[in-house]
Amino acid sequence: MRGRGLDAWICLSHRCCEWLRCCGGGEPRPRTVWLGHPEKRDQRYPRNVINNQKYNFFTFLPGVLFNQFKYFFNLYFLLLACSQFVPEMRLGALYTYWVPLGFVLAVTVIREAVEEIRCYVRDKEVNSQVYSRLTARGTVKVKSSNIQVGDLIIVEKNQRVPADMIFLRTSEKNGSCFLRTDQLDGETDWKLRLPVACTQRLPTAADLLQIRSYVYAEEPNIDIHNFVGTFTREDSDPPISESLSIENTLWAGTVVASGTVVGVVLYTGRELRSVMNTSNPRSKIGLFDLEVNCLTKILFGALVVVSLVMVALQHFAGRWYLQIIRFLLLFSNIIPISLRVNLDMGKIVYSWVIRRDSKVPGTVVRSSTIPEQLGRISYLLTDKTGTLTQNEMVFKRLHLGTVAYGLDSMDEVQSHIFSIYTQQSQDPPAQKGPTLTTKVRRTMSSRVHEAVKAIALCHNVTPVYESNGVTDQAEAEKQYEDSCRVYQASSPDEVALVQWTESVGLTLVGRDQSSMQLRTPGDQILNFTILQIFPFTYESKRMGIIVRDESTGEITFYMKGADVVMAGIVQYNDWLEEECGNMAREGLRVLVVAKKSLAEEQYQDFEARYVQAKLSVHDRSLKVATVIESLEMEMELLCLTGVEDQLQADVRPTLETLRNAGIKVWMLTGDKLETATCTAKNAHLVTRNQDIHVFRLVTNRGEAHLELNAFRRKHDCALVISGDSLEVCLKYYEYEFMELACQCPAVVCCRCAPTQKAQIVRLLQERTGKLTCAVGDGGNDVSMIQESDCGVGVEGKVISWFFFPQRHSFKMVTHKELCAVFSSVFYFASVPLYQGFLIIGYSTIYTMFPVFSLVLDKDVKSEVAMLYPELYKDLLKGRPLSYKTFLIWVLISIYQGSTIMYGALLLFESEFVHIVAISFTSLILTELLMVALTIQTWHWLMTVAELLSLACYIASLVFLHEFIDVYFIATLSFLWKVSVITLVSCLPLYVLKYLRRRFSPPSYSKLTS
Repeated sequence: MRGRGLDAWICLSHRCCEWLRCCGGGEPRPRTVWLGHPEKRDQRYPRNVINNQKYNFFTFLPGVLFNQFKYFFNLYFLLLACSQFVPEMRLGALYTYWVPLGFVLAVTVIREAVEEIRCYVRDKEVNSQVYSRLTARGTVKVKSSNIQVGDLIIVEKNQRVPADMIFLRTSEKNGSCFLRTDQLDGETDWKLRLPVACTQRLPTAADLLQIRSYVYAEEPNIDIHNFVGTFTREDSDPPISESLSIENTLWAGTVVASGTVVGVVLYTGRELRSVMNTSNPRSKIGLFDLEVNCLTKILFGALVVVSLVMVALQHFAGRWYLQIIRFLLLFSNIIPISLRVNLDMGKIVYSWVIRRDSKVPGTVVRSSTIPEQLGRISYLLTDKTGTLTQNEMVFKRLHLGTVAYGLDSMDEVQSHIFSIYTQQSQDPPAQKGPTLTTKVRRTMSSRVHEAVKAIALCHNVTPVYESNGVTDQAEAEKQYEDSCRVYQASSPDEVALVQWTESVGLTLVGRDQSSMQLRTPGDQILNFTILQIFPFTYESKRMGIIVRDESTGEITFYMKGADVVMAGIVQYNDWLEEECGNMAREGLRVLVVAKKSLAEEQYQDFEARYVQAKLSVHDRSLKVATVIESLEMEMELLCLTGVEDQLQADVRPTLETLRNAGIKVWMLTGDKLETATCTAKNAHLVTRNQDIHVFRLVTNRGEAHLELNAFRRKHDCALVISGDSLEVCLKYYEYEFMELACQCPAVVCCRCAPTQKAQIVRLLQERTGKLTCAVGDGGNDVSMIQESDCGVGVEGKVISWFFFPQRHSFKMVTHKELCAVFSSVFYFASVPLYQGFLIIGYSTIYTMFPVFSLVLDKDVKSEVAMLYPELYKDLLKGRPLSYKTFLIWVLISIYQGSTIMYGALLLFESEFVHIVAISFTSLILTELLMVALTIQTWHWLMTVAELLSLACYIASLVFLHEFIDVYFIATLSFLWKVSVITLVSCLPLYVLKYLRRRFSPPSYSKLTS
């Protein structure tokens, strides 16, 4: 489901304008939806279609061509080719210009078409998912794309909700269901949802069509945490009206975790909450392409200057403006289209290498235009749930103050529980009283038992029994069959705690609204009556329950919560704060468990005050909290529990490697602040010697100003901030906040909405100018992935983290490409001599294979790059394509061009008529030697490419008699003189390379020996 969720909810909003026009809609309006009657609609609604394609059938070709030619690099070649249709400007055959351009465009169109087809197939898979729809004729199957507003849809357990719906009925006996919302909001906790009371009371689901009822809903909006609406049944006397809130909703993209539910569809298509929380996608272009585009403009400027100089030397005689254009065309090879060809082919090959990487099996490259971006990442923004963590909670520690039990000593806890329930009356009869050892043993057993019982009772977990093929559901529920039981709860932490109590002997076997049953190691059933439940809230950070033991009549108030609030509730002790700190540093989620025994009169007094407070009209929540707090005093501290959210494989070494490589990691999650902080520590996103500054919750400009000033005074400190505080800071102090945040070694943003994640990515790009990479696994991460320069989507539950920015991924298409480009720059003087196939041959078969084979080159081995991630910092500087590097290659090109030209004049003075053969052969040989000079690590395919290119040139001489005299080339005099020219053009560069590596070696060269 995770992978589908990622693909399914990628942005529909870039089509909003078109759809609004098609649907005849303007501003969103509130709506009245009649149950089971989609035809009774007061406005037109969008189709429930997922569409992630950039283009349709009609816009594909114009769209692809526009995206290609909006950049100067490509537009230059288009204008160049079009100019050849004008007779006064034609310099040679049309195919010499149009064939290379056509090849580049064909590669681009085919690549885009393949990606569009893949996208269409993925969309079709999601749109074709089948659901059951209630109609007057019974239940019929319907595709997700055909679901309409007003339809009554049945969603089975573990099935994705296809549209935004109001929850009408459930098959669960307790009249509620749980939803998994991690694809929508990133939170790991399951959400409890309640059906409309009026429809839940109906005998069957089919009766929903027999009543006359409707839902009045607010206009579609972006808020996934709130909803306002009413449900009205008109055919009852008097008419029934119920208010609807977020508890009655089933948002699209969530997954039903318990039972079968029936809902009425409210919103579809672009009006879905998940779609409205997804930002518009942008067309991504690599930084390398932008740098090449910039350098192309510089070269074109040089081209214009040289053309003006040439015309000036002729004193602007005649139709000088036409002469300028002809010179521009003559010198056009200064910007060779072969660079674009090799760039595109290199990216395709590198994308193929990523897909075939055995260390990261199953990798799919969705965009083959930006793979080199992985070599320039400065900020990595990652989701938490399912990306850094597996979302599988494991109970790791029970601490009683004087003794702690870890995973390796849980058998001792089990023996204590066993002794309490099975050996209470087995004292030796000869002893008149228990020995000291026995007393200590019993005291410890009693303490462990009280702690385990408190953990087994203080929660909101419900055991559910399912048929396993051998035992049916009813029989399993009656017999408390272990193999058929699964636990359901709003939080995976709760489930982990209850599963642990089961492992040590105290099993939760039954629960409803008013009672709970535990089974002891001796198969005795303990019955408890639930008197009150105080659920966990983000503000209170604790939950409590009051139960009555049916066997003894004792009333006990149990409570568990975060140490920051529980420290003031429990009796004084000298170990709570220290041990909580120790467990938190290990990355464990710590809960403090306490109890308080209540007398019957004490409870009756509390209940009367509690009911009175709940009936208050004014300040109800405050009065209720005050009554509860009257019980929360001097509670007995029982234990601390430590639960760990298991990390994905190799997360810790990966984050450390990224840190050493100079990449800053930010964690953006929809989860709670405490959970996010624990994960940051556990994953070593925050190192042990770093302080953490938890940004206080701020609601206005003044509070934000004070908190920013407090944060400014801290140094080398990781930042933890909630989405609400972040919104206030960005509203009033965007520049100051981003400046401080970018200086932090790590940043954790919790309770983040999907659009907030995208906003953070965008601000990082704008404020720093650095490349960002986003990693996520859910629908709530799509906006962030789309907004980043390079996005990584994770499919499946368990991933293996890897250090993806391979060092040589960027260098494959930098100065190695420029060898082919600038060695012919000085050749503007001879370009008119190269006509027809010579021009095409130089750009393709004579030089393309060696240059293209450089994608296999590595300055260091992959193992060395992984071992020394600091080498990655060199790539962040962008030196391989800096202006300095560019200038150096221009100078090299001028030197080689002039050497070949003047060498030909000196050595072939009497045979100058063969200048084409002389210069072109020297140029080809120089090019092949320059490629060899550039190579760091030889691969057998590089050798083959060099020899194959040379062989192609020699073989083609038979067909090039129109341009080159074959008999002249075959003379010994020609061969040694061309060899001398080639040697003079290349040998000094070899010497300079040797001297540089000898006296000023690059950082990586010390590691290659």
